[in-house]
Amino acid sequence: MNAMMWLLFDGVLALLVLVMGWIVISSRDLRRAVVLFIAFGLLLSLIWARLAAPDLALAEAAIGAGLTGALLLSALAGQPDKQELSSASAPGLLLLSLLIGAAMAWALFAVPGTMPVSSDSNLIYSYLPESGVSNPVTAVLLNFRAYDTLLELAVLLCVAIGILALGRERPSQSQAGALMRLLMRALVPLLIVMSGYLLWVGAHAPGGAFQAGAVLAAAGVLLHLGGQQALCTPTPCYLRALLVAGPAGFLLVGLGSMLNGSAFLAYPPEWSASLILLIETGALLSIAATLLLAYRGGESALHRHSPEDRL
Repeated sequence: MNAMMWLLFDGVLALLVLVMGWIVISSRDLRRAVVLFIAFGLLLSLIWARLAAPDLALAEAAIGAGLTGALLLSALAGQPDKQELSSASAPGLLLLSLLIGAAMAWALFAVPGTMPVSSDSNLIYSYLPESGVSNPVTAVLLNFRAYDTLLELAVLLCVAIGILALGRERPSQSQAGALMRLLMRALVPLLIVMSGYLLWVGAHAPGGAFQAGAVLAAAGVLLHLGGQQALCTPTPCYLRALLVAGPAGFLLVGLGSMLNGSAFLAYPPEWSASLILLIETGALLSIAATLLLAYRGGESALHRHSPEDRL
């Protein structure tokens, strides 16, 4: 009976995500579409949790639904109240959705019944004691395949450079009302503590720098929405230091391992845990700074007349 209930629950989730996705892409009201997109992201995070992928569930809830939704709402802030899309594209969207759904269904049934995953999984767990962490996801991302994570941080740095090249940030929000001040007092300290917890717990449980950075950026977005830009806006010099902290930490650790006689990013087993924590701390700062910068839309005007602005 219990298995049947979970099967029914999963079927309802699958149906809901299809219906919600269609409503989002077919909505003519942009603001309504963005709000539904946020709900769609939260639904996806629940599906990832049901698929036993808590790391992806956290990332989807924090970045896919939270920060991306806030970014879209910010982009629509200066638009007219009634911003609608033409309904002429609805048949094309329906056809595209059906084609994508058919392709995904074909891929699902075309996958062989036995996938060669167990051997790779056993290999990861066999080397897990040497990785410095007990969470296999963190071990893969920060040790066994650290090159991938380094390149991801390099992509984020390129994104930040592009945002800074666009110029100044969009006009900020007005001063916060009573409700927003209450939310800031209650949520900002909680988000900061949660960010530190996710960073620390990532060594042996779901979490890590990406989820922690998204949560820390959410605290900055909340302060920005409340009109407290000075509390979440570092000077240009410090901002650039935060943006390069993640890639620079990776490179320094990699070069240090080469000077020690090992390969690039081949950590000594006795130092693996400390080096991974150091790298993740730098990655946390870079991810949070980049996401907050993406929400602001450019460099802050608070330091327009600062000498550091020329750095």
